[in-house]
Amino acid sequence: MGEAMEFVPYNNGFSKLALFENKHIVIEKQNHEDSWFEEEIDVDLKWSFALNRVLHKGTSEFQDIALLDTKHFGKVLVIDGKMQSAEFDEFIYHECLIHPALLCHPNPKTMFIMGGGEGSAAREALRHRSLEKVVMSDIDQEVVDFCKTHLTANHEAFLNMKLDLVINDAKAELEERQEKYDIIVGDLADPVEGGPCYQLYTKSFYEDILKPKLNNKGIFVTQAGPAGVFTHKEVFSSIYNTIKQVFKYVRAYTAHVPSFADTWGWVIASDYPLSIEAGKMDKKIGERIEGELLYLNGASFVASTILNKTVAKTLKNETHVYAEDNARFIHGHGIAFRI
Repeated sequence: MGEAMEFVPYNNGFSKLALFENKHIVIEKQNHEDSWFEEEIDVDLKWSFALNRVLHKGTSEFQDIALLDTKHFGKVLVIDGKMQSAEFDEFIYHECLIHPALLCHPNPKTMFIMGGGEGSAAREALRHRSLEKVVMSDIDQEVVDFCKTHLTANHEAFLNMKLDLVINDAKAELEERQEKYDIIVGDLADPVEGGPCYQLYTKSFYEDILKPKLNNKGIFVTQAGPAGVFTHKEVFSSIYNTIKQVFKYVRAYTAHVPSFADTWGWVIASDYPLSIEAGKMDKKIGERIEGELLYLNGASFVASTILNKTVAKTLKNETHVYAEDNARFIHGHGIAFRI
C-alpha cells in the first residue's frame, strides 16, 4: 500500500499534515504539544482528539487507510478520513449490529456478513455457540490484510475455522451463492450516491437478491448510519423506510457511540415476528454466547428500540425509498463510510 503526505503551514505556527490525497485527515502540531486528529462532521462542525502517534497508514485500490493511537479512544481505524471504529468503544457498535438478530432467531446456524473487513462483526458472531458457518464478503483485500495485521483483538476471529472470508463485492457474492442463511448482516458504507455500497441499500437489492437468500425465519440486520436528533434524516430514516417496503416485521434501534460523537442506528427485519423481550434475551445471552457482553443485555436492547419523539415521528412519516436512481444525501455525518 502506498502513502501520500503533505505538510501545509499555518500562519499561527501550527502545521497541517495531510495523510491522504483527499486531505480528510489532518494532524495539527505546534512545537512539542500534542498532535490531533480532526474530522469534519459538518461544514461548521469538527471533531478532534489528541494523538500519541500514527501507527500505520496506506492506500488500497479503493480507499485510504490509517491506524491512529489516540489518547482518549485507544487505537482508531480511519478509512477515507472517517472514523470507522475505536478500540475503547467499538464493542458498542458491533454488539448492537450482531447480537440482536442472532438472539431473535430461534436457532441460528449460518450467517452472511456484507462488508465487515475490520473483522469485529465476525468476532462477535463467532461467540455464538450455535453458529456453524460465517461468510464474510468484503471487496478490499488490502483493508482486510491491514486489519488482520494491526487489529489484534480480531486475530482469533480471522483464524477461526467457521469463518469463510471472501474477497469480493458483497452483492455479487450473495447473488452467486446457492446456499441460504439464517442471518444476513450489512456492515457497509452508508448509501452515498455514487459510493461503493449504495446499490446494497436499494429496494430492488433487498427484494430480489437479499431476501431470497434468507432461510425460513431468517433475519436481516444492517447498520443504518447516524440516528441523532440532528442527523437521523441523512440516511437512517430512508434505510428504515426502504426495508419496510420489503419485510413484514421491521424495527429500528439506536445507541450512543462516544467516538462517533453521535447516536448510531441499526435496522432489523424479518417476515417472521421478532421476539424482543428482555428476560428471554438475557436467558439466551447466557446460554448461547461465549464470554460476557460489555454493552448489550435484554433491557438495554428493548430500551434501544424506543426512539425519541423527533426520530420516531420522522420514521413514521418517511416516504423516501432507496432505488437505483433516487439517492438522498444530506451533508454531515452521512459522509462517514462504515466498512
